[in-house]
Amino acid sequence: MLTVKDIMSTNIVSVKPDTEIIEAAKILLENRFNGLPVVDDSGKVVGIICQSDLVAQQKSLPIPTLFTFLDGFIPLTSFKKMEREIQKIAAITVADAMTKNPVTVKPDNRIETVAALMADNKLYTLPVLDDAGRLMGIVGKEDLLKSFIKRPVSTDE
Repeated sequence: MLTVKDIMSTNIVSVKPDTEIIEAAKILLENRFNGLPVVDDSGKVVGIICQSDLVAQQKSLPIPTLFTFLDGFIPLTSFKKMEREIQKIAAITVADAMTKNPVTVKPDNRIETVAALMADNKLYTLPVLDDAGRLMGIVGKEDLLKSFIKRPVSTDE
């Protein structure tokens, strides 16, 4: 039974919340990473910045969908969601574009559990935390794919 500690990357590259977006994009591209953990000065994981967060910057500003009822305007999308999209589009630092409080895994989680978590929630990079909450690795979709290649094929004949 393979676990996260068997497949995770321990050569961790991370960024701080005040890192400029351009710098984060360079790190992602140069290292062919899908995502980077965002850590504060104490080393605590406070977010994750992914390629998809940066792609959001290329979007145009969302125009809210409204309908009128009794001379009033009622938005069909929440203002909070629209505000978050605008914040990502206008982001200058990682803190503005990152996903806060990311989903994390433990080193002893089974890879089947991680695969389901990634597939069900469209996640591609998960920070691995020890019992004290410290960052000890990263597991990405490529790590999972590599594990499937290494896994022995069973034949039921």
